[in-house]
Amino acid sequence: MDKTYQHNITEQKVLNFWLENHIYHADVNSDKKAFSIVIPPPNVTGSLHLGHALDDTLQDIICRYKRLRGYEVLWLPGTDHAGIATQNVVEKMLQKKGITRHQLGREKFVEKVWEWKEQYGQRIINQLKSLGASCDWDRERFTMDEVLSKSVKKAFVTLYNMGLIYKGTRIINWCPRCSTALADLEVEHEEKEDKLYFVRYRFFENPDQFITIATTRPETIFADTAVAVNPKDERYKSLIGKKVIVPMSERVVEIICDERVETDFGTGVLKITPGHDPTDFEIGLDHNLEVLIAINSDGKMTEIAGELRGLDREIARKKSVDILRKIGSLEKVEDLKHTVGHCYRCKTVIEPYVSEQWFVKSAPLAKKAIDAVKSDIIQFFPERWEKIYFDWLENIKDWCISRQIWWGHRIPAWYCNNCNEIIVSEDEPKKCPKCNSSDLRQDEDVLDTWFSSSLWPFSTMGWPDNTPELKKFFPTSVLVTGFDIIYFWVARMIMMSIALTGKEPFKNVIIHGLVRDSQGRKMSKSVGNVIDPMDIIEESGADALRFSLASLSNPAGQDIKMSKEKVKGARNFANKLWNTARFVLGYEKYFTNYNISIEDINDMEPEDIWILSRSISVIKNLCQKLDEYNFSAASTEVYNFIWDEFCDWYIELTKFRINNNFKSVLAIKVLFYVFKQSLIMLHPFMPFITEDLYRRLPENKGSITFETLKKFDYPLNLEKLKNMNALIEATKCTRKLRSEYKVAPNHITEPILVMSDDIKSNFISEMEKYCFLTKSENPKISSEIPTNLKGYAIERDSSITVLLYLKKEEQERSRELIEKNLQKLLKESEISEQRLSDPNFLNSAPKEVIESEKEKLDNQKKSIEILERKLSFLK
Repeated sequence: MDKTYQHNITEQKVLNFWLENHIYHADVNSDKKAFSIVIPPPNVTGSLHLGHALDDTLQDIICRYKRLRGYEVLWLPGTDHAGIATQNVVEKMLQKKGITRHQLGREKFVEKVWEWKEQYGQRIINQLKSLGASCDWDRERFTMDEVLSKSVKKAFVTLYNMGLIYKGTRIINWCPRCSTALADLEVEHEEKEDKLYFVRYRFFENPDQFITIATTRPETIFADTAVAVNPKDERYKSLIGKKVIVPMSERVVEIICDERVETDFGTGVLKITPGHDPTDFEIGLDHNLEVLIAINSDGKMTEIAGELRGLDREIARKKSVDILRKIGSLEKVEDLKHTVGHCYRCKTVIEPYVSEQWFVKSAPLAKKAIDAVKSDIIQFFPERWEKIYFDWLENIKDWCISRQIWWGHRIPAWYCNNCNEIIVSEDEPKKCPKCNSSDLRQDEDVLDTWFSSSLWPFSTMGWPDNTPELKKFFPTSVLVTGFDIIYFWVARMIMMSIALTGKEPFKNVIIHGLVRDSQGRKMSKSVGNVIDPMDIIEESGADALRFSLASLSNPAGQDIKMSKEKVKGARNFANKLWNTARFVLGYEKYFTNYNISIEDINDMEPEDIWILSRSISVIKNLCQKLDEYNFSAASTEVYNFIWDEFCDWYIELTKFRINNNFKSVLAIKVLFYVFKQSLIMLHPFMPFITEDLYRRLPENKGSITFETLKKFDYPLNLEKLKNMNALIEATKCTRKLRSEYKVAPNHITEPILVMSDDIKSNFISEMEKYCFLTKSENPKISSEIPTNLKGYAIERDSSITVLLYLKKEEQERSRELIEKNLQKLLKESEISEQRLSDPNFLNSAPKEVIESEKEKLDNQKKSIEILERKLSFLK
């Protein structure tokens, strides 16, 4: 066994073992209780980022934990075809060769995309494997594979026949760059510095008078078909029914009233452009207004824009302002800060556009999805995310599911060129059922990527066929995801699953926060604070990354602050575990078995009883915390047990017993037993190193995956536990005094241990161990604190007080050092207090900076209190 831990060698070796032996293949015929998770499918274009790493680490912890609890676990992996993103990637690749997709044609272009997918599509899957994801890789799915394509067609046809999918002409979000419709959720709203233009609309009957309207989009004035005011706005009641002339177009339109007009925006008068604004479109429907289009699907002006025809919309805006100024219709221009919708893929400004599209009627689906959560059939962790879920579903709009791109699931609808009949079918129809014509053409559009991913929990298991996977593992048990796709994905999966299978897709939804940098900032390439998880895996190992993410995760679902420095602690933990294994395996020739008998228990030393009792408690707490999805508390529980209790206490005492040949065979037996249990406890968090070390232990030839979290259930001697607790208290106090007062290692000390008579009777038998642990000679035990404390440093625990005499030079040296540190801390705390009392700082500094300063001051005050106490002893 190597002296130093080399994570790269260990992790690659273990990964090969898992993959070659199909360790995580779920058995549909198992009589074990089923537990299942479907992975949130990453985009096939993507690479692993810290958000993925957090998400998949938490899922993996749950899956590995459930296997250790005796469940048959299916963690089903896969990737999403990411329609717009993938098409953009391949188009850019072709552009470098001077080729456009239109030159290739649809069929050839789709072939190119499949070629790209085969060459690059496994990148993120391979990265997930490197992270240690214990997925059933034999069942890996892709949203465009044959099984899922069948599911998508079945879902579309079923919902269409239920009257929940329809085709209609409505205003939608349109990306001129990607040339496709987008759902509302695919629009990212960003704050932008803009202009508000105040435009005069002259009255038709009296052109010398006018009404002023404020707009951010003067280029759409060409498509105005009405002017509207709020019926409750007293300023304009007398104008309702009058007519005005639309500037630049000379069209005459009526002033109408509608409650949707905001009285506090601009002048309180709204120009109605049904073809270019969602609210205007709805108002237009209610008032039977004409829909005119001033901007085409390519973002250029149409013929109704007159001399601006063919111009890009941004250029047309500037030209429109020039014309309005020239004809005297521009009253003024003001600066405005407002939110503008952008395409979530290419960041182009979205254009509201009237188009014929396919929609899902969402309100009926939303009602059942709301009921499923309100009745606790589905539960959110933390619960606070339910409100956001309800708010969206209760105000849901119909979902535009058609996309004008070539890569994706083509809509299973055909049109008869003879009678215009629409035929929706899972299989390609041969003839029109209405007129019997065979002259049919398929719809050119593809489905929104989120449509296929909304079927993910059951389509990946073979729905609509009644597969063994569906029977065993559906509904799934848990979904782990970020809060940012509650609307995109979580809600839609619940809606679709209930509608198509009659079952909820999962029982629990665990929502985690974002991974931010050490200062709490969102990671951004422009800021330069992005941490690449693959770099961390290369530098410190996947186990270190996973343990760091788990320990930082919190049950409140808040964002976590991540830095490479925090990974170093987990890396040191892995090194500690490796060195511990080297120590344990050094006594392998004395190993007998892992079975601890009643005779063994009766013969055990206090430290044996103590470490076994602690393992019982830790396993119990670990299970409780993981059942509550409290990953941070669970990881801390295991860390403290292994590092502090097993390594720092039990192993040290084992060394004493082996060196003194005192019940050493029994100590070695307990040593192997508890080390094996420690590896099993830690396995969900750090799977690579625990698998490797487990397989090095005697009698372990298989995988740690098939172990169980065992609770030691033999009766333990509680009196011996008191002995160990007294030993720990006395040792901690002594070590703390030596550390704080810088007592030299070669200083011969005679500590005075003050304790009650009942504790003393337990402690006397442990005196040799105390001397070994503290390097003390001739300690004295007393029932009372001496009256003369001059020159003594004192430390108290709950039941023991330790006094340590300091030589004059040690007293002087400690006093000087303490006074120096105390003065420094007092100055620093004064600066912190001044900052926190400064209104300018409190009003201008970011919240996280203020909180950090408060935390720093609190720590300073605690340190000052400790130093002042020490100084009082020395004086």
